[in-house]
Amino acid sequence: MAHWIRFEHQGRTGFGVLENGSIRIHSGDMFGGAQPSAERVDLDSVRVLTPTQPTKMVALWNNFHALAAKLGNPEPPEPLYFLKGNNSFLAHGEVIRVPASYSGKVVYEGELGIVIGRRCKAVSEADAPGCIFGYTCINDVTAAEILNRDATFAQWSRAKSFDTFGVFGPVIATGLDPAGLVIRTVLNGQERQNYPVADMIFAPTRLVSLISQDMTLQPGDVIACGTSLGVGSMKPGSSVSIVIEGIGELSNRYE
Repeated sequence: MAHWIRFEHQGRTGFGVLENGSIRIHSGDMFGGAQPSAERVDLDSVRVLTPTQPTKMVALWNNFHALAAKLGNPEPPEPLYFLKGNNSFLAHGEVIRVPASYSGKVVYEGELGIVIGRRCKAVSEADAPGCIFGYTCINDVTAAEILNRDATFAQWSRAKSFDTFGVFGPVIATGLDPAGLVIRTVLNGQERQNYPVADMIFAPTRLVSLISQDMTLQPGDVIACGTSLGVGSMKPGSSVSIVIEGIGELSNRYE
């Protein structure tokens, strides 16, 4: 298992593998032919960036049995998804901002993120594991009251794509099986979500296969697997962490 991280240090952007509080710097392409160097830098001395720069983030709706049952929603026969705008992407430690044009409820959604490792188009489920580079933590922040404010048009893109609402990182964990993972969300020190990846309606490899039938996935693209029970609102001044043992902890403030 490895934990890949992107960072900025002394005006330079780099990437490498996180090892015991320091980063072993690599050169080349994280998703193809990355080469380790002898150079290291302390994690505490860098600014953490989003672990990849996706061309898109594909985000799932209604992908967990428990939440579908609670809401009375039928389980979908195919993945239901939307895209989050690239302007929304935010790294660990950065501030989620209250939108200037919206004063309603803003909610956290702790999720598992799939990071694509190679270009894939119309891949089979059997071949999908070869397209997955690793996994990350996601907070799919949402302006909840916008979603269905207009009865004629569900505003998924707007509700999900305010600046700073696409939070992910701090690392990409490779070499692990997601089936046994548990996603936890901690708001102001109190656990609000705790649910297993195993409860997914569409598991990661099936998601990659089915989504790739519709659109080409590029190295670094992210699929947010959807959330489950325990979604709730954040107030300005809140701190929120998405914790997935084996991957890491994504922590931010909402101001």
